[in-house]
Amino acid sequence: MFSLLSIFGVFLLLCTLLLFGAVYVESRKAEYPPGIACSAELRSLYRILSFMSVLSRTMETFGICTEIGLYHRLAKFFPMKSEDDPELFTKDLEFEGVPVRVYQPRDPSAGDRKGVLFFHGGGFVFGNLDQYDKLCGHISKRAGVVLVSVGYRLAPEHLYPAAFQDCLTASIHFLRTALDFGVNPSSVITCGDSAGGNLAAAVSQALVTRKDIPRPLAQVMIYPVLQMIDFNLPSYQQNRAVPLLLRDRALFYLLTYVGRGDLSVSRDVLNGSHVPPDVRKKFSKWLSVDHIPEEVAGYMRHTGYTPHTMAAFDKNLYEKLKQVLESSCSPLVADDAALRLLPKSYLLTCEFDVLRDEGILYKKRLEDNGVSVTWHHIKDGFHGLLSFYDQWACESGIRAMDSIVGFIKDA
Repeated sequence: MFSLLSIFGVFLLLCTLLLFGAVYVESRKAEYPPGIACSAELRSLYRILSFMSVLSRTMETFGICTEIGLYHRLAKFFPMKSEDDPELFTKDLEFEGVPVRVYQPRDPSAGDRKGVLFFHGGGFVFGNLDQYDKLCGHISKRAGVVLVSVGYRLAPEHLYPAAFQDCLTASIHFLRTALDFGVNPSSVITCGDSAGGNLAAAVSQALVTRKDIPRPLAQVMIYPVLQMIDFNLPSYQQNRAVPLLLRDRALFYLLTYVGRGDLSVSRDVLNGSHVPPDVRKKFSKWLSVDHIPEEVAGYMRHTGYTPHTMAAFDKNLYEKLKQVLESSCSPLVADDAALRLLPKSYLLTCEFDVLRDEGILYKKRLEDNGVSVTWHHIKDGFHGLLSFYDQWACESGIRAMDSIVGFIKDA
């Protein structure tokens, strides 16, 4: 008996050592550029994420559950909803079958309030109403707005365009019923971070063409993912190993969103083989490195960036992934006619973020089409910075939130 316990103990110890060894190797893949904000906090958070990633991939190897499946189960059994805030009325509802959480400030208002439709981030595969509860409540209080957080369906169970359709459905319902919430229907703002920034942009493009409801007052995009065409922009190359969003993970999430999360096509997509020649020619002017200001990435011409030529076109790959060329999936490449109708816009980008350049390129496209853009670039920022908005040691996260709230209040 003692011998069996000893063997089991040694086996358990070896498994533990192997697990932590793998976590160490995983975490060592990350790079932390000099001057990046909140470096100590970022390292600690990424170690935790590395542990979860290794653990989930190990479980997937043994057929227990998939990596994304584990996160979904943890989110279900360990909700992260904050305690009720005495300064807010909060209520869970459904808009045409889409779950939403509505935040309304308790303090009296002289008239109808502004409304904010908030779409959370998470690479289209993570995130929920509870995980963004504290942040959404904070925005509602600080900006004095009625905020509707939308719990859209996630991949891989629900592939594109499910998330977009849910956000659009909830937005239309809210615009039609805004007065019931004390909101002026002509003063509604779409807002989102990361994948949610993609949805905010795509929903805004869809709403401005409708004649039966008011157009959005403004759109707020926080380090958004705006295209799934060129994964070799300077920011994708320079920041490919910078947490919290490494290039390989970004590619995995986006491919999962469109039903290709097995990564069997990831290398070809990275090389651009999914983009037809005529589309490359059309989009080249909108995805040109020449439109990225030198002051944002002044070192890109000297280090960390190599001009990339897309690989030969693969028609079979295109057939599998042609949805990524649609504007509801890649808002950056919408036609000029749609962009001209868009409302005033806010874009937040971070220097050390793989998504930096597509945000900057979308700013250029909007301005070229006469759209007023407020651009806030955080020179020491990284993807996910907004999650540090309530940590006194992360001044950049606080500054990001202040900028967003300021725009919403002044819109």
